[in-house]
Amino acid sequence: MAMPTRETAVTTIEELLALPEDGLRHELLDGVHVVTPAPEYPHQAVLGEFYFALGTALQGQDELQLLTSPADIVLSPRTLVQPDVFVIRKQPGQILKRWSEVGVPVLAIEFLSPSTAARDRGAKRRICQSAGVAEYWIVDLDARLVERWRPDDARPEVVSEDLVWEPLATVAARLNLPALFARVLGAPA
Repeated sequence: MAMPTRETAVTTIEELLALPEDGLRHELLDGVHVVTPAPEYPHQAVLGEFYFALGTALQGQDELQLLTSPADIVLSPRTLVQPDVFVIRKQPGQILKRWSEVGVPVLAIEFLSPSTAARDRGAKRRICQSAGVAEYWIVDLDARLVERWRPDDARPEVVSEDLVWEPLATVAARLNLPALFARVLGAPA
């Protein structure tokens, strides 16, 4: 069972980055420090399926890069996030050396767990939308669906069958969600 998240008195990115390494995920959401323990197995296994599908779609191009956290993605002076999976845009041939060079992701994906669901759907979603993350996906393992948010959306697009993502004219990913979830979670009840 995952431990609940906890909030501490850290209020700046500098204070957050100065904390000693403890194996937990630390984020600063509009000045609120949030600590999250390691996720459960299904969370990580479904994450792996998404990562593989997106990685396959992104092969052969060098404008977009697929990554996972831990990562220190700064979206504002009081906001540092660690999306579960994310895609960044970079110049072809560009070599990045620091998280501060990454900028705003074009895609950020959060896989819900009981301890993070309210934050992922609430504060973190609003922050990503305001920062200009082109797409913010919330993967709900229990409902076997994805909530897709774009910057101006008041409500998500809810996808439970084929999820199509076309970040570039030459790149498209098609994720068959029922098959993807079934590989990890088994057939739906």
